[in-house]
Amino acid sequence: MMVVVVQLWETLKETITAYTGLSPAAFFTVVALAFAIYQVVSGFFASPEEHRPRSTEVYPPSEPLPPPVQLGEITEEELKQYDGSDSKKPLLMAIQGQIYDVSQSRMFYGPGGPYALFAGKDASRALAKMSFEENDLTGDISGLGPFELDALQDWEYKFMSKYVKVGTIQKKDEEGKEKTEDSTNTGEEASATTVGETSRSVEEKTIETTEKKDVADGDAAKEE
Repeated sequence: MMVVVVQLWETLKETITAYTGLSPAAFFTVVALAFAIYQVVSGFFASPEEHRPRSTEVYPPSEPLPPPVQLGEITEEELKQYDGSDSKKPLLMAIQGQIYDVSQSRMFYGPGGPYALFAGKDASRALAKMSFEENDLTGDISGLGPFELDALQDWEYKFMSKYVKVGTIQKKDEEGKEKTEDSTNTGEEASATTVGETSRSVEEKTIETTEKKDVADGDAAKEE
């Protein structure tokens, strides 16, 4: 069998040299180049159907997003539940205490996105400073300069025009609570003071009346 193959190969080499004047190696090199050129040229004349992207065939169409749900007033801790870690919950983000549904931009604000760390938080300070530092992921904008505040306002306009507002962040009322408690205590103290003053007033009046009565009895005794 091997002898037959070798004989055929020798006959083929002699034929190539006789008819083309090229060595077998040069001949096969020319054939390979011709085939490559054919593939490149034929690509320019291929029909549009052959170059049509098949993304719809590989990836099924995504389901439409549910309509935004109004949450009303929630705390910052509750807002953290909407950072995209739960795909069944909307993706939310806040600016200046106003909460927006950014689910339609999950590729940016969802897990793995370039702005994922802003999701589930009020990122006003970070957006104003274009910062990705953890300590800037807050709604506190005290101490910002005019340029940073302008940048924050531009972000807020963008969110207002693109996303649906679904709620607000509940403001911390620690000072208010303390004032309320103080005012309650003050009222109780005032009430106690009033009661005490009233009791003393009654006692003073009783003593004064008793003294007057004793004086009057004494005078009456003198007159008798």
